[in-house]
Amino acid sequence: MKPIDSRSKPAFHLGLTGYPLDGSFSPQIHCAGLRACGLDGDFALFPVAPEDSRGLDALLARLRSGEVAGLGVTMPHKELLIPVLDVLSPEAQRIGAVNALCLQDGQLTGFNTDAQGFMADLRRSFAGLPNGQQGAGSSEKTALVLGAGGSARAVVYALLSDGWCVTIAARRHDQADEIGRSLQHANSRPPTVGLRIVDFELSDFHASGVSLIVNATPLGMAPRTGACPWPEGRPFPAHAAVYDLVYNPRETRLVRRAREAGLEAATGIGMLVEQAALAFELWTGESAPREAMFAAVGLRGP
Repeated sequence: MKPIDSRSKPAFHLGLTGYPLDGSFSPQIHCAGLRACGLDGDFALFPVAPEDSRGLDALLARLRSGEVAGLGVTMPHKELLIPVLDVLSPEAQRIGAVNALCLQDGQLTGFNTDAQGFMADLRRSFAGLPNGQQGAGSSEKTALVLGAGGSARAVVYALLSDGWCVTIAARRHDQADEIGRSLQHANSRPPTVGLRIVDFELSDFHASGVSLIVNATPLGMAPRTGACPWPEGRPFPAHAAVYDLVYNPRETRLVRRAREAGLEAATGIGMLVEQAALAFELWTGESAPREAMFAAVGLRGP
């Protein structure tokens, strides 16, 4: 095989914005990808508080100028940045949230790779879950999503598109309602008939038929590792799988409680790598070296 001459390729200055960004694994994942592809570049963290509009404007100006080739987006900016973008990919438009930005044809374009990344890791983590559209709407494909922020939007979209019936447990019902409106207004498929909303405390919700629980809130994330989104004293539904988008710590309190109850459970570290791999391909035009990117966080590749 002919060795890659990185001098013939441009330097890719990549980064991530959000707030806070303490403990992010994105730099090692993307730097491992750059090295594996023989690309010159780096990955920087750009923590910007949501009220710092000047800071966000300055960062986006660096993206427009080409100084930054690709920018990842995490909470709380996944929805906040949409009004200032020129173009949204079809999936980002349907979801109503972005997690990857780059300049395409001179236009600042927002993408969402969370939905695909979530489904890829969900299927790898729980081989016994029903797959594809077969059985859509049955009790075997009934999911409970905790939270209604930008990450929850991608999870709900992914599950509905895969034929699941989804219940959103949200503290703010207006946020959850907006997910349904966003999907309907974007003419997404399937329609949102399989979507319902309940209180975050689950006080009037009977979870016995739920086969998948997804935490899309930051509860349990370091440094507040003692927090847990599942109500204390409430049993988990029997035979449900539990997926926690939080990946730091590697075993969250939710995952630990689920495993102690005899359930299969996983954190979102695999989703983090999968969505990063898709963003890496958008930014560099190279096939993502997934084995190297997974290895960067101590995981075996797919």
